[in-house]
Amino acid sequence: MSLHDELTSVQRCLDDLVRSVGRLEKQVGDGGLDIRRVRTDTDHLRESVALLRETAPRTAEARPDLVTIPDTPYDASLWTDSDDEGLGARDRRAP
Repeated sequence: MSLHDELTSVQRCLDDLVRSVGRLEKQVGDGGLDIRRVRTDTDHLRESVALLRETAPRTAEARPDLVTIPDTPYDASLWTDSDDEGLGARDRRAP
């Protein structure tokens, strides 16, 4: 996975965490110290991931170099000593 893909995955997980903490706040109530601490930690994580996204290098995905294959026929002398696939050398026959 690329860095961009990893950061996107982290962002999705963090969004799920934020939604879960929101549901938890509704059940527990938002007045307790523990739930406020969880909400604050979640907000800090969100800010940290946003900063990480901003500072991440913006490199293009590495693509392999394209190789141009000419339309001209290959030189037949390239294949003089090669075996035919599964048939052995040119002067022999398949069993």
